[in-house]
Order: sequence, then C-alpha cells, then structure tokens
Amino acid sequence: VQLQASGGGLVQAGGSLRLSCAASGLTFDHYTIAWFRQAPGKEREFVAATRDRNGGIFYADSVKGRFTISRDNAKNTVDLQMNSLKPEDTAVYYCAAARNRLVAVSVQSNYADWGQGTLVTVSS
Repeated sequence: VQLQASGGGLVQAGGSLRLSCAASGLTFDHYTIAWFRQAPGKEREFVAATRDRNGGIFYADSVKGRFTISRDNAKNTVDLQMNSLKPEDTAVYYCAAARNRLVAVSVQSNYADWGQGTLVTVSS
C-alpha cells in the first residue's frame, strides 16, 4: 500500500486549501481512509475519516463545518477540502489507510499505512 498526500501550502487565515491523498496497491473501496495532522510541538491528532463502502464520514470537533472529506473510489483518491482556515490548523497533514471497517476511526494505531505528509501553514 502506498499513500501520497499533496496540496499543502501557505494560506492566510480565512482562506481555503484542498488536500489530496492518492492510494495505490490496495482494494481502495475496502479501506477506511483518514486524515490526521501534527502541529509543531504537539501530538498527531485525528482530523477526518471516510469509512469503506459508504460506511460513514467522521470529523474532529475542531474542524466540523469547515472541512469536508470526500473519496473517489474510481480514482483511488480521498480529498480534504479545508475552508475558513485558522492559524491553529497549521500542521503537517497525513493520510492513513486501514483495511476494512473501523469502529474507532480516530485511533491512530488502527491504521497500518501512512503517507508522507504535506505541510499546511496558515498565517494570521
């Protein structure tokens, strides 16, 4: 399994960015795909997840209403549309994959495969 995250960059507060995670080497629609992030000096935290086979979408409270996760099973991609960005959204964003349906989508140890991360910087 390979995951490639892209789309990070520098944006002003209130702006938008769209991240994309391209996956290969897996039966994509059988996987739960999630985004996590790690801010400088902080632990990595859950952002959003999309379960396999239309099993639901989940968000961290901190991004609800601002971020939207979507998946394209034909293209093996999961996007994260980030709107109304805040300086506290500054972090390296990682996509992760877990085979089959997860009950606890926010638990990092449930994900066996991780992408390399893409940096998002939100200036005030």
